[in-house]
Amino acid sequence: MKIAIIAHDGKKAEMVSFMMKHLDLLKEEKITLVATGTTGTHAEEAGLKVSKVLSGPKGGDAQIAAMVANGEIGMVFFFRDPLGMHPHEPDIAMLMRICDVHNIPLATNPATAKLLMKQALS
Repeated sequence: MKIAIIAHDGKKAEMVSFMMKHLDLLKEEKITLVATGTTGTHAEEAGLKVSKVLSGPKGGDAQIAAMVANGEIGMVFFFRDPLGMHPHEPDIAMLMRICDVHNIPLATNPATAKLLMKQALS
């Protein structure tokens, strides 16, 4: 299964921490990760193996959405900062809509991501 990981700037550390806490499960289940550019860089610096696309504001959210639409992504973890302003908000909304259209699980916070991971990988 391929999981997309995306995090707003204020949530990148939280995303990496979440992924590190579930590293054994990710390796055991042979999960592959794809990430937007900056989130992917943070994940790589923590020792995770990821395939990177562009950063979100430069089109990475749209690239992930295209992968979802093409059936290449099984789950999306997008840790959003609900208190911040994001100039690429239309891309974010589009990604969330595409996940709904294609019935792809989408977690926007660690609690939901944990539940999805447990359910999907059990």
